[in-house]
Amino acid sequence: MSQNIYDNPAFFEGYGRLGRSIHGLAGAPEWPALRDMVGDVRDQAIVDLGCGYGWFSRWAREHGAAGVLALDVSERMLARAWELTPEGGIDYRRADLEQPALPARAFDLAYSSLTFHYIQRLPELLAAIHAALKPEGRLVFSIEHPIYMASRHPGWLPGVDGRKTWPVDNYQLEGPRVTNWLAEGVVKQHRTLGTLFRLLVEAGFTVTRLVEWGPTEEQVRAMPELAEERERPMMLLVSASA
Repeated sequence: MSQNIYDNPAFFEGYGRLGRSIHGLAGAPEWPALRDMVGDVRDQAIVDLGCGYGWFSRWAREHGAAGVLALDVSERMLARAWELTPEGGIDYRRADLEQPALPARAFDLAYSSLTFHYIQRLPELLAAIHAALKPEGRLVFSIEHPIYMASRHPGWLPGVDGRKTWPVDNYQLEGPRVTNWLAEGVVKQHRTLGTLFRLLVEAGFTVTRLVEWGPTEEQVRAMPELAEERERPMMLLVSASA
């Protein structure tokens, strides 16, 4: 069973105060890059893995997707998604991605935002996604960058010159990382970039694009606090074909 941290009341309350929770995709600075990877979704069958509030699922329907299966382990997240969804076309279901059960050859696109780094049995999930995609189907996902989550004590370190640095220790030692983000004891699964690439290939995918995301000049001008995201990559964006 996945760690269902999003049903922790303290975590869920804190998550609800984040910009991406309040403003949806417009509050996620990596969204323009992800949107470019997703491309045209008209008439496509889509599965949204770890759908959260359902922001992407609703965007896909608004842009012509034939239907969306939106999965999340959190009852609180799904309840909020239902509240925000005025129309049909999205099938929200509670599902544990550690034990994936997806219909075969059913989807044109599998999408996931900042979910895979919570999954311990990622090889099994990737294999299930590949089997659920139609021929020439695509997988697009974001994940915390391995550099960002490798350290056992992540956080900016002040330098003698006043510059902040991000620790990159224990990078080759893969496995769980426990952090106190919004709530205590949040468990994430660190994998190197090489391991992630290998798992995708072994599942049958061909990686078509990989972006170590950082803000654009325009984004930094609009939101100066994003400037620190240029010091190290926080997120990795990946597109792959089945």
